[in-house]
Amino acid sequence: MKIIAFAGSNSDVSINRQLVTFASGFFNGHLIEILDLNDYEMPIYKNEREIENGIPQLAHDFAAKIDSSDLILLSLAENNGAYSAAFKNVFDWVSRISGRKVFAEKPMFLMATSPGKRGGSSVLEIASKRFPFDGAKVLETFSLPSFNENFDSEQGIVHEGKLQEMEEKIEQIKAFFKK
Repeated sequence: MKIIAFAGSNSDVSINRQLVTFASGFFNGHLIEILDLNDYEMPIYKNEREIENGIPQLAHDFAAKIDSSDLILLSLAENNGAYSAAFKNVFDWVSRISGRKVFAEKPMFLMATSPGKRGGSSVLEIASKRFPFDGAKVLETFSLPSFNENFDSEQGIVHEGKLQEMEEKIEQIKAFFKK
């Protein structure tokens, strides 16, 4: 199985990249590619820009990564209760590719974390409702609150209950592929 994993953030020290990288470690024996949104930085989407220059090659490249995968692991950063501008821009450009839904009907494990006690729950709620319209088959969602207290850069999730929750959800995802 080929898995693409990425954070909906362009931060060089993204806590969501740390979380999605940790989650990808539970898929031993599978081909895992961790993407960095910084590699897909494009001008801010604008209709006139699309008409004048077309859709950037980077949008097509990102779409090809989605198309080549069997599973998407995505951990969204929450900025002011919604997606980060970096993620939304990639999303907007990919959505303009003719005849495609952004996530191409791929199964997805959707996650979020934040330094706060809500763990990105606002963006997780928005995305879990929105993404199925954009071709995501959201199999499971996971929120890690209080990242700095519940995650260690060497150990991963240190909150026993949240670690168990993630492990159980990953087992459900693996079971989906065994059907």
